[in-house]
Amino acid sequence: MPVSVRPTARLAQLFGGLALYGTSMALMVRAEVGLSPWDVLHDGLTQRLGWSFGAVTALTSVVVLALWIPLRQRPGIGTVANVVVIAVSVDLVLGLLPPLHWLPGQVALFVAGLVLNGFATAVYVGARLGPGPRDGLMTGLHARTGWSVRLVRTGIEVGVLVVGWALGGSAGFGTVLYAVGIGWITQLFLPLVTVPGRR
Repeated sequence: MPVSVRPTARLAQLFGGLALYGTSMALMVRAEVGLSPWDVLHDGLTQRLGWSFGAVTALTSVVVLALWIPLRQRPGIGTVANVVVIAVSVDLVLGLLPPLHWLPGQVALFVAGLVLNGFATAVYVGARLGPGPRDGLMTGLHARTGWSVRLVRTGIEVGVLVVGWALGGSAGFGTVLYAVGIGWITQLFLPLVTVPGRR
């Protein structure tokens, strides 16, 4: 029989995971060796709009949430928290962390950000309090079209990467490393941090 987890503990896990996720994004931005596909888009929009990275992240989250409407997806508290906490935390850490200009240090910083990103994803997803905007878009398209999750996820990632790169976003070997590594890193941590579901 699963051990119950108090709602306050789940909320703490959710907010902690989201704060760590924003931190991991800031680490990879400061590494300047390439970003995740979504962050390539965020970076390109940041340069075009002149907004902070966190503000652009929140903007794209709201736009993605609007796409949930025809897909009939329902947000949870985790969905709303995802928009706010990640935007605030990434800007906060970017304000504290100076850029690096030494390649070995940049690579180490990116790898640290990548591992933290996978862990943070597992933590906030494992709280089971609602998907993030981008995760909900993926699952919604999967449910409405019948296409495989792999196909939908790949299509979304490639699409935002191309648009972000066209806008001047930072794509590089870190982008490839993220694409290759994020899945298995997240999967590694998920069983350790997922709260038990109801029977």
